[in-house]
Amino acid sequence: MAYWVWPAGIMLGAVALRGLILATGAVPFNADEAIVALMTKHILVGERPVFFYGQAYMGSLDAWLVALASALLGPSVAAIRVVQTVLYAALIGTTYLLARHTLRDEVAARIATAVMAFPPVLLTLYTTASLGGYGETLLLGNVLLLLGHRLVHEDRQRLSRWLAFGMLAGLGFWTFGLILVYLVPLAVFLPVRVGRQGWRGLLLAGLGFACGSSPWWLYLLAHGQAVLSELGGSAIAGASSAGLLGNMWAHTLNLLFFGLPALAGLRPPWSVEAILPFLAVPALVIWLRAGVFAATPLRSRLAWSDGAWPLLWGVGLTLVAAFILTPFGADPSGRYFLPLYVPMALALGVLLAHVRPRRPGLAWAALVAVLGYNLAGNAWALAHNPPGLTTQFDPISQLEPGHEQELIDFLLAHGGERGYSNYWVTFPIAFLSDERIILSAELPYKADLRYTPRDNRYPAYIRAVAASPTAVYVTTNHPRLDALIRDRLWGLGVTFEEQQIGSYHVFYDLSRKVVPDELGINR
Repeated sequence: MAYWVWPAGIMLGAVALRGLILATGAVPFNADEAIVALMTKHILVGERPVFFYGQAYMGSLDAWLVALASALLGPSVAAIRVVQTVLYAALIGTTYLLARHTLRDEVAARIATAVMAFPPVLLTLYTTASLGGYGETLLLGNVLLLLGHRLVHEDRQRLSRWLAFGMLAGLGFWTFGLILVYLVPLAVFLPVRVGRQGWRGLLLAGLGFACGSSPWWLYLLAHGQAVLSELGGSAIAGASSAGLLGNMWAHTLNLLFFGLPALAGLRPPWSVEAILPFLAVPALVIWLRAGVFAATPLRSRLAWSDGAWPLLWGVGLTLVAAFILTPFGADPSGRYFLPLYVPMALALGVLLAHVRPRRPGLAWAALVAVLGYNLAGNAWALAHNPPGLTTQFDPISQLEPGHEQELIDFLLAHGGERGYSNYWVTFPIAFLSDERIILSAELPYKADLRYTPRDNRYPAYIRAVAASPTAVYVTTNHPRLDALIRDRLWGLGVTFEEQQIGSYHVFYDLSRKVVPDELGINR
């Protein structure tokens, strides 16, 4: 087992770096993460959520894992970050196993592992802060690629492996529909390679898939086609309203100018600002060369018979097609491109392993250029705090950190236990206050005052605020909304006090309770 010394050392280095990043406090606790935390808290007292609160996709696997950690560490933000760190360490380890098995080159596998362990800002962010399923999906994707490749080679006759493959595929499908970028090419690859003789294995894989994804199917039977429509991106379909061809064009531009640059580390997910552009040039050239090199095996009959590179390219092509053709292509953050980073790491590994025997200095210089740029990019992001490593593209949602407890103390001291706010305040404050402060997410946070009731994800909070005789209003970074609330309250003859706390603006001590409908904010 001496071959494990290298990946184990790399994993320890990656975990140490992750600890350093967390110690800086540069990864804000956001509302998506807070919903996972609240689901965890409710799981521990008997609630059994199937999906992320307020939607019919992204299964609750992440919350269940955090619940396990919380049973040991107590419900906390730290428990979430521990789970994400463990998932990331497992992602690094499985990248090594996948590279070692498919590339059949120890040097290439080690390089790919190092590239995975010290990633660009995009991967650092989405494997540190939880959004409900990215870490699990990337890990399961690695495992499925590894198992799928083994099933057409050495494990073809091992029926238990087929069953395990199917169950993990089903678990991933329930957890996050993004797993389809792995499952679609595997669904083509496996039947083609095993043929009719492999029908027993394929049948067992199908049965395993049905079992692993059973929460999804049971929810579908109980709630109808909403599950199917959300899988296709109906929740964000409004962001793509230019017609089929117009949407495809806009999504292609997003892919070229937002998604791929974020994946290569050229920009942070929350901004269009370039990250250290002079250092980026050599890294970008190396990545482009690795992509070209990874395409060359597709001209080889031997590569097609082995299947590894066609399978990896299938993941990439499936992801690109889905991004262009579905509403998910309207997302500018780059997060949907995360599954491409493992194939990229493998491509870079095999390129540098190929160059190393003849020009070792060049190979190591290229590796240092890529890893150095990734590390410099992360340092750049840490230095820009606020916003820090945030999942928020909209500046209005980028809250100044460190004022959460001050806000909680102020609300508790001024009768602000119930009230109204936006999505990005309601859920973090509920968790951090141990649900002593319950706000209903009925206020907009967009600059143009657009609002969707989908933001109000937990009905129990809506009921609690509706039953309260008093209410406060908490807004964030939104002078236009503040002025509107102020003018409407005056127009109703309601007196009130105001307080600014960091990014939070509080309207409190209202002379009577006023609900948002009276203010006409969301009309």
